[in-house]
Amino acid sequence: MGRLARTEGLTEVQREILATVRGFVDKEILPVATEMEHQDAYPTRIVDGLKELGIFGLMIPEEYGGLGESLLTYALCVEEISRGWMSVSGIINTHFIVAYMLERHGTQEQKDYFLPKMATGETRGAFSMSEPGLGSDVSAITTKGVRAPDGSGDHLLTGQKMWLTNGGTSTLVAVLCRTDEGLPADAPPHRSMTTFLIEKEPGFGQVRPGLTIPGKIEKMGYKGVDTTELILDELRVPADRILGGTTGRGFYQMMDGVEVGRVNVAARGCGVAQRAFELGIDYAQQRHTFGKPIARHQAIQFKLAEMGTKVEAAHALMVGAARKKDSGQRNDLEAGMAKYLASEYCKEVVEDAFRIHGGYGFSKEYEIERLYREAPMLLIGEGTAEIQKMIVGRRLLEEYRTQG
Repeated sequence: MGRLARTEGLTEVQREILATVRGFVDKEILPVATEMEHQDAYPTRIVDGLKELGIFGLMIPEEYGGLGESLLTYALCVEEISRGWMSVSGIINTHFIVAYMLERHGTQEQKDYFLPKMATGETRGAFSMSEPGLGSDVSAITTKGVRAPDGSGDHLLTGQKMWLTNGGTSTLVAVLCRTDEGLPADAPPHRSMTTFLIEKEPGFGQVRPGLTIPGKIEKMGYKGVDTTELILDELRVPADRILGGTTGRGFYQMMDGVEVGRVNVAARGCGVAQRAFELGIDYAQQRHTFGKPIARHQAIQFKLAEMGTKVEAAHALMVGAARKKDSGQRNDLEAGMAKYLASEYCKEVVEDAFRIHGGYGFSKEYEIERLYREAPMLLIGEGTAEIQKMIVGRRLLEEYRTQG
């Protein structure tokens, strides 16, 4: 292991967890990742191994059967897992966001019911905001929740959701819907949004009355993990499955979840960039041109220097954002910066490693080909680069507002 992307100030427990995860990645993920990715095969054995390690309950409090670890520990584990195969980290991320939202915003009954089963991986989480026509504009959500006419307090949900990671394999989905109940016509759009907790069977097709999960969406990269649509047709959801027990709070709940999700995506970018750097610097020392390893050519050394610097910078920003959140402070500025920089640098480091490989980088026999197709997802996941820059710019203006 090289000296890049080290994290200072970790406890002995954190170091032991990370060493265990790295060993698992090296032994169980890296040897099979590229073959499984080409097959678009779901990594059942890998997921089962991560369950045994307790990764699904890493941040869930000990009172609910989890490990009660920090966001920093979780992000560093994600970084290691993404170094092996980014799709596996996606399986964990959506689960983690739903568990985080439940722990922060759920009723006591909801926590007691869901979190112990989520800690073991028995219940697997997914969350859904996006729709076919809205992109990054969350305020344009059209999926509707209306009260059932029988006076039970239940809601009937109707609409179509898009880009649902773990759509087929999950058994619990947090879905953001519009519920215009008793609000004036000029009320801000965010006040009419509610998060519903939908339990379902794993699989595709009609997984419960009123809820259909069509087949997997075919993607350029990020394979293995199932990405789907979610179609609701008067799906009946009981009142006790409104997150927090009250309508109208869904926007804030989801944004809180996405904020920690952005740290996760930054960690994914760091992990993929680290792996690309490892592949690039290793290949540069093996490949010979003009009588010497290409690593001894100044042009390649310049690339390696730039790549290593970007890996180190992205890691430092990601760690800072995680630690800010762990301290109890608002971290949307830091998370936005980390997600933006890590995803952009990841793309650039992967491309440079691809260039170092020359023609062989274009071959499916080489791992860098897989990374080259995976990196673009990080540019749009949990908000595009443009959205991150809007968030960062607004927060900077708040921090540096001039007087007079």
